Amino acid sequence: MAQPALFIAHGSPTLAIENHDYNHFLRQLGQETLKRPRAVIIFSAHWDSSAQLLTEDERLHTVHDFYGFPDEMYGIRYPAPGDPDLSRQIGSLFSAHNLPFEAVSGRGLDHGAWVILRAMFPDADIPVVELSVDSKRTPSEQYAIGKMLAKLRDEDVLIIGSGGLVHNLRLIGRDGTNQASWAVLFDEWIGEQLNHWNLRTLFEYEKKAPHVREAVPSYATEHFAPLLYAMGAADNDRKARKLYQDYEYGSLSLNCWRFGGLD
Repeated sequence: MAQPALFIAHGSPTLAIENHDYNHFLRQLGQETLKRPRAVIIFSAHWDSSAQLLTEDERLHTVHDFYGFPDEMYGIRYPAPGDPDLSRQIGSLFSAHNLPFEAVSGRGLDHGAWVILRAMFPDADIPVVELSVDSKRTPSEQYAIGKMLAKLRDEDVLIIGSGGLVHNLRLIGRDGTNQASWAVLFDEWIGEQLNHWNLRTLFEYEKKAPHVREAVPSYATEHFAPLLYAMGAADNDRKARKLYQDYEYGSLSLNCWRFGGLD
């Protein structure tokens, strides 16, 4: 069976040191639920670029791209191997679809990638290629880029989009520990489109989704984009299943969706 594509919310960077239900879920997902992949491709919200970029390193260093967090966060290392051969294969697929791209070295894994991969695959022994997203592209274009890589799922490559469906840092905590009703309504609307693979409506989420301006403010669209890249990677197997849903700080959604590989 082909590997699935996943959308995984990475939440706060402190996910790396916290001990709660979402951490436990991610550990179980990587170590028990999924078949061990030969490699991982991950689109991260924290690599937003107008050019399509991808890593090509033999070994990936850990980027601590955050400020003001506990000191122990900056000592964490996730020395995952890269996969230059897979990077070249991705580049060939992009070229075949006339998508300009650039392979880069020395960038490392940002926290949108290593925080969730460390929870899922703590031994850091699965090769990883990180890809950028482009938040300025249309949803249909983002989906189409993910679709270019769909065949790799049949070659035992796990494709992940790492971001956050509700990601408004200016509103977190206002509702205390209670789930913000606007966040729940937005997530439910998105979930309905995913369950029915309703691309026409989903691609117009900025016009049609309830509370979209609170959930996806203009400065954070890069966190929504990985969902569309991940969905596109399962275009040949249009099935969706929500694996996890919760919130931290009242409205920051922690959710995981599985696309494809559900037979």
